[in-house]
Amino acid sequence: MLILTPDEIREAVRNALREDVGDGDATTLACITPDASAMARIHAREPLVLAGMDFARTAFSETSPAVRFTDALPDGTRVEPGAAVLTITGPARALLTAERVALNFLQHLSGVATLTRQFIDRIHDLPTRILDTRKTTPGWRRFEKYAVQCGGGTNHRAGLWDRILIKDNHLAALLTEPPDPITAAVRRSRLLYPKLLVEVEADTPAQARIAAEAGADIVLLDNMTPDQLRESIQLIAGRSRTEASGGVRLDTVRDIALAGVDFISVGALTHSARSVDLALDFA
Repeated sequence: MLILTPDEIREAVRNALREDVGDGDATTLACITPDASAMARIHAREPLVLAGMDFARTAFSETSPAVRFTDALPDGTRVEPGAAVLTITGPARALLTAERVALNFLQHLSGVATLTRQFIDRIHDLPTRILDTRKTTPGWRRFEKYAVQCGGGTNHRAGLWDRILIKDNHLAALLTEPPDPITAAVRRSRLLYPKLLVEVEADTPAQARIAAEAGADIVLLDNMTPDQLRESIQLIAGRSRTEASGGVRLDTVRDIALAGVDFISVGALTHSARSVDLALDFA
């Protein structure tokens, strides 16, 4: 399980505050006296799954050590419209200066968690697991993959180092290798990285069969129809686990899962999740 450390959260928040505050929050410094205190609540304006609470709290704490928190809901909580997710008390200047950075983290990461949960809800009664991908915001991969976990999803590769994934362009570069590109790629991968899982992308059921015969641990069935998925699974015959990928949507994920794949990877979880509607209001 991916666990974010306090240090990496703090570093990300500090960078965001530097970007946003610069030489100082001019509006707040001009309008609000240093001794003014306030209480504010962050609340949901739509149904959502919460993720990023530690980022939000850190944003306020970094702005002032005098800030205090109550009523904080844990990440992974399903939240209904109108519900408060966090109450903050402390210097009014700190609350105003940290507001946007806190909400940016909380809205985006909760958006990832919420979309993930929507996919999982469509197949909750089936054994297929929903995976994320490497299609993440640069510099935010661990944060977004953490949010996928908050929504109930499963992390796929963390990066290029932790699994062999032989894709179409790898095979194109091995086009003339005997006995065939897939078998050659699997053999080379096993030789150089014997401890890593080997996954092979297949565009057709015939390629899926070759990948299973070559000893792939997982066969990635790319952009296949449900009928092609079922044919591929029959040809693989239990020799490899199966993952479906490519253009997966909320309205198609159940049909894909019903074909019998072990995993479905969904790039949209991280590259297309919209920020959810959370607001901070002074009480």
